[in-house]
Amino acid sequence: MDIKLEKKPWYIRYRYYLAGGTALLAGIVYVMILAAGPRRLRIDLDVVQVAEVRHADFMEYVDVEGVVQPILTLIVNTREAGNVERIVAEEGSLMKKGDTILTLANPNLMREIEDQRDEWEKQRISYQEKEIEMEQKSLTLKQQTLEAAYELDKIRKSFALEEEEYKMGIRSKAQLEVSADEYKYKTESTRLKMQSLRSDSAMTVIRKELLRNDRDRERKKLERSLRRVEDLVVRAPLDGQLSFVKVTPGQQVAAGENIAEVKVMSQFKIHTSLSEYYIDRVTTGLPAAITYQGKRFSLRVTKVVPEVKDRAFEVDLVFTGDMPENVRLGKSFRVQIELGQPEQAVVIPRGNFYQQTGGQWIYKLNKDKTRAVRVPLVIGRQNPQQYEITEGLQPGDWVITTGYDTFGDAEELVL
Repeated sequence: MDIKLEKKPWYIRYRYYLAGGTALLAGIVYVMILAAGPRRLRIDLDVVQVAEVRHADFMEYVDVEGVVQPILTLIVNTREAGNVERIVAEEGSLMKKGDTILTLANPNLMREIEDQRDEWEKQRISYQEKEIEMEQKSLTLKQQTLEAAYELDKIRKSFALEEEEYKMGIRSKAQLEVSADEYKYKTESTRLKMQSLRSDSAMTVIRKELLRNDRDRERKKLERSLRRVEDLVVRAPLDGQLSFVKVTPGQQVAAGENIAEVKVMSQFKIHTSLSEYYIDRVTTGLPAAITYQGKRFSLRVTKVVPEVKDRAFEVDLVFTGDMPENVRLGKSFRVQIELGQPEQAVVIPRGNFYQQTGGQWIYKLNKDKTRAVRVPLVIGRQNPQQYEITEGLQPGDWVITTGYDTFGDAEELVL
């Protein structure tokens, strides 16, 4: 006998299709949720560097490359014209102050000096003759002055005697009056004569002084001419290294011509160029330092050239203490020039995140360091090792500082 089968409900008959469709729909929804949510990227923690945001000392300084140069370079010029007779010192040799670099020959100068010496001898003899004449005249004036004083004293005594004779009645009043008039005349005449003699004596002294000055002036002129002969020998102005001599034997050189260069090697300086961005902040006296073979050497800015060329300006620094043992001209060092005093600030280490983000954002880790998300930030000052954070992070936060070139546009990292 046939058994009547009951018809199953539709959801049971199509349960496999419903299960598959539900799974497909769930997958689509999941994908849509993922697409609508933040873009995630799974990375290995070992391929990135993380750093803690700290509240620490921040020193603003600029790190540049500097080249060792001599502390002073002197240009050697000729003082006299002439032909190069002999070059004594070789290029690169170490010189002491006063050492001969080269000698010049100037026959015209030698003839001129000989003529001047002959002229000086003639004038010296003439001066001696005039001095003898002036001495004789001085003696004559002194003798005349002495005689005039004697005559005046004699007249005074004679008149005094006549006054006594008048009182005694030997002389009459008329005779005394005649003697008085004669006494006044001779007294005034003798006084004028003595005054004239004193004036002549004073003029003689002045003329002798002028004559002596003329003689000394001619003597000094001859001495200057003789010193010109010494200037035919070109000498090192200071201790140093003769870097070059740019003349050859027999060459004619003019007075004041640049013929050589001496570099002072007793101390060195470091020369560098800085971006024009720092021109208002770098001044003489700022401290600086280099680190070489694990040792720090202090420097100080001594010269700032304010002229900007190719968007940079030049700076010179000198060592304030010890120098590295193997300092050589032309050697390069990394120089850190301090732009201020250390200040407390929120800082993070430098990293390549800045090149990728422009300093606008950074990946910040969660507390258990399993995820990192983008957060905006504001960077203030910076030095070659640190960035100053003014907004966006707090001390104690952890951030990713390197590896951004492989993150693409991911907004969240799964570590």
